[in-house]
Formats: sequence, C-alpha cells, structure tokens
Amino acid sequence: MARAGSLARARLLERSATAYVIQVGSAAGPVDVDVTWAELARDAVWATERMRALGLERGHRVLLTFSGFEGPWFQPVLEAFRTLGVVYATAEAMGWDHNRTFVFHRELDLHAVLGLSADTLEGLSGQAMLGKLFADTPVVQARPAAARRLRAAGIPAGVLTPLGPALAVECAERAGAHVNAAEWRVDERDGGLVLTPEPGRAPGLAEIPLDEPGQVVHGTCACGSDDPRVLFH
Repeated sequence: MARAGSLARARLLERSATAYVIQVGSAAGPVDVDVTWAELARDAVWATERMRALGLERGHRVLLTFSGFEGPWFQPVLEAFRTLGVVYATAEAMGWDHNRTFVFHRELDLHAVLGLSADTLEGLSGQAMLGKLFADTPVVQARPAAARRLRAAGIPAGVLTPLGPALAVECAERAGAHVNAAEWRVDERDGGLVLTPEPGRAPGLAEIPLDEPGQVVHGTCACGSDDPRVLFH
C-alpha cells in the first residue's frame, strides 16, 4: 500500500520536459543533446512505422541488443514492439553478454534479431559459424560494421544503428538506413555525414558533422517511405 501511495503521489508531481541528456561524438568533438519526452513519443511513432515495414507483427518474437546508455535511441523501438504486440527480449550489445544473445536465439525461435554489434558477433563467432547461426532468422539488423560481417557470412543483414542523436533503420528493401525526416536532415560534406535537427527538435542545437562516412540517398524508397536513407561505407 505504501508503494502504491508513493506512486500515486509521484504521478501528481510536475515532470521535467527533458527525459535524457546525451553526449554524441562528432567530427568537431562531443556534443550534448537534450531529448524530451515529447520527442521520444514522436520517435516511437516513427519506430513503429519502421518495425512494421520490416514485417514485424503481433506474436513475433524479437531480440533487441543495445547498451543501457543507448536508451534514448532504443526506448522508442521497445515502445514500437509494445504497440505492434511483438514479444521481445533484450541483451547487452557489449561483447561480454554475447552468450545471452546466443541462448535467446537458440531457445526462443526468434523472428528477428536487431541491433547486433561487432563485439557481440566477435563473441558469437567462437561458438558457431555466423552464417549458420542466423541462416533461418527472417530479419537480422545490425550496426554497420556488424552488418558488413554478417553479409560476408551470407546473411542479408540490414542496418539498425544510432546515427549521432538520431536512429537509422534499414527496411527490407536494403536500399539504405532510413532517418526520420520529420526530425532530422542528413547531408554529405567532405566525405562525411552532417545531421541537422528540424524545427521543433533540440532547440538551439546546430548541425552536427558526424565522424561517420556514408552516402545519403533521397527520394521515395520502394517501401513507400520518403525519409532520407544512409548507405554506410
């Protein structure tokens, strides 16, 4: 009863608009970015569209790997799972937790494994050939370096990765990772990517020259989205 009463009183308290303050790397040095609750809610709506475009639906079992500090990027993805009725498990993206990814993949008959990191793959490669391990998984999404390694092993992996303060999610068309056009503008400059918040996002934040090589593709994707897409080098 005491806990229930405390929670009820806590709901009456005024909540700060800021949910997270994150620091992202850029070619010019670290950049602090405020993330509000309203922005997270909008990100969750967009993430739901992206997860639906991957074919995820009610009853699918999914494993999402991300580190605790990556909540601002991946919390909207978890909200998307709840909206779609997807059953999900999570594992740490650090290499030391690779065995949890292995066990979940073996035991849960997963429809999708998302967010795989190069460190996780390094740990997994000691237990099973990557091509064999993920051969029967319908949807595999990974960070850019991990996606390249999976493709080399014969797995048609897409990309799901933080991109500065944004999230980039490749669809089933495998034509570049989508970035939410309503929140961010993505450009190329001097061989790198530049991310700029759209009006209403991160007030006061200027463009961020990312320390990430890539190519930006504009125009409507075959999946129907008009979001810009990033091809990671």
